[in-house]
Amino acid sequence: MKRATAIRLFGLILALGGIWGALTQQPPAGLGVEKIAEDLHVITGSGGNVAVLTTSDGVILVDDKFERNVPEIVAKVKSITDKPIKYVLNTHQHGDHTGGNHALMSSTEIFSHKNARLNMIKGSQSGVPRVAFDAELTLGLGGKEVRARYFGAGHTNGDVVIYFPNHKIVHMGDLFVRGAPFIDYSAGGSSDAWMKTIDGAMTLEFDTVIPGHGAISKRADLAAWKGSFETLRSRVRELTRQGKGREEVATALKVDDLGFAIGGMFAKSLPGLYDELSRSR
Repeated sequence: MKRATAIRLFGLILALGGIWGALTQQPPAGLGVEKIAEDLHVITGSGGNVAVLTTSDGVILVDDKFERNVPEIVAKVKSITDKPIKYVLNTHQHGDHTGGNHALMSSTEIFSHKNARLNMIKGSQSGVPRVAFDAELTLGLGGKEVRARYFGAGHTNGDVVIYFPNHKIVHMGDLFVRGAPFIDYSAGGSSDAWMKTIDGAMTLEFDTVIPGHGAISKRADLAAWKGSFETLRSRVRELTRQGKGREEVATALKVDDLGFAIGGMFAKSLPGLYDELSRSR
């Protein structure tokens, strides 16, 4: 190799390395804050939606995004109240909802469903909650109350619905997202159980819904999303009845009219959905 060519090649490698470094080391996008009530806000962006309930004795968070987001989450909370974060409720175990646990647990108590806690242990995740519950947990702080309810499996086998009874608001975690569902079969997820779990959540009295990802929504939006999910399931089941294989279903399945897209995390759960609905056709 000639010297000039080698120098150019070395320079190209350095340049590509710099581009890769820039792409992989970009700081997370800035977080936003949306006010729902005087004492209830949502921190949006870069991970799952974080609910912030403020009380006279401290703050209750629902989820805490990625670990890298913790300094900004703390700053956003301080922009709302001077009270400390006392409790964190995890909706499920995925790292975009629990990644901040490790950084927060020295000064807060963190709670999750027992299945979510086990999933974190199995996945060797950091920040495993010290306290887990089964069917229901009620947290009281500063005269206010937050309830966590387990209605069954869905996105995983450890998802809980967080209910703010004084506000008639629920945080659904990834049991409801503004987009296509991700069924994590590796963590006990099930589309069939998911439908029943949403039915359970709908027994609560609420009008406003905080999704795991996406814009603040209404009860009617959750009902419509469940309907789209049911249509999706029906279409996959019908394709399996026609004898189509996994790859054929992925190609033939129509979802754009449902507001979904075949790609991303949904694509990862489609083989499992095919298997699940093939067994029940």
